[in-house]
Formats: sequence, structure tokens, C-alpha cells
Amino acid sequence: MTSMAKKKASGSGLMSSAGLMRYYDADETAIRINPKTVVIIAAVAGIFAIALGFQYGTWPG
Repeated sequence: MTSMAKKKASGSGLMSSAGLMRYYDADETAIRINPKTVVIIAAVAGIFAIALGFQYGTWPG
């Protein structure tokens, strides 16, 4: 194995380029939301939008 290959293999994982954060560094500070919560919020927002459409006569058509 060449010395270049050894350096590459012994690196610190995914290297950032141009000073960008690594994925796992950004993931530590991310807000964690359960996927079920996202689906429920989307369904409630959709039902609310349809209800408003009925209320103001803009839906259907």
C-alpha cells in the first residue's frame, strides 16, 4: 500500500471540504421529531385547509 493510501485510510472519517460541517456534527444539534408526529401534523393541516375551503366556499371548484 502506498503512503497516500495509508493516510487516506487512517483519516478521521468523512472529511469536510471548504470548512463545511460534517453530517454527524450537524446532527447533534438538530431538532428531533418523530415521523408519526410529522404525518399527524400534515394530516391536521390538510383537514384544516379543506375545512376552511368549505367555510369560505372556495372548495370544491
